Amino acid sequence: MRPRTRLILIAVAAVALPAAVLAATVGHSGNDSGGAAAIVQDLDTKTPHSPFKGAVRPATPPADFTLRDQDGALVRLAGLRGKVVVLSPMYTTCTTTCPLVAQQIRGALDDLAAQDRRQVRALALSVDPNNDTPASARRFLRTRRVGGYLDFLLGSWAQLQPVWKRFGFAPQTARGEHNSYVVLIDKRGRQRVGFPVDYLTPESLAHDVHLLVREPGSAAS
Repeated sequence: MRPRTRLILIAVAAVALPAAVLAATVGHSGNDSGGAAAIVQDLDTKTPHSPFKGAVRPATPPADFTLRDQDGALVRLAGLRGKVVVLSPMYTTCTTTCPLVAQQIRGALDDLAAQDRRQVRALALSVDPNNDTPASARRFLRTRRVGGYLDFLLGSWAQLQPVWKRFGFAPQTARGEHNSYVVLIDKRGRQRVGFPVDYLTPESLAHDVHLLVREPGSAAS
């Protein structure tokens, strides 16, 4: 990643971080957020003997969901077995934490070797289904210059809510800000590592993605 680009990201992070930290730690406690309580668990990144820079997630069975992206293509998580998936909640009209996280993910992918990069899929998950549309998702990817790095997954409240609950994400509502977060899903479909925004850097994310890429696992595993 170019030094000038990384300096810009650091400057943006300095501005956006206080609000992002608050959003990541507060979330929602009601039914909208589902598993938001899991966020607090993942703030403890001092897992003994862990090789990861992020927080190790509680062991869970492989996850699956099927949603459409900004271009209408069907994306099924089970169809991505054999790849490492970078998943983060975002909404298309966000001007603070979502663009920051998108740039951090782009920086991490740029830091990976080409052979590793081919084994990674990065996805933004809508947390504002009332306002996120294919057109606004394409505009977000274009204006934030992350097209080709991220695909934006969209759906209705009924489609998205089980996914939020599964990964501990909170939606964007009039009552509060969504939690800004990145989850790494391994090649067998299991969520393995979490990054609250205050622990997220391109270097740490790239480090953990590389470890997961090097693990055995495939669609047939």
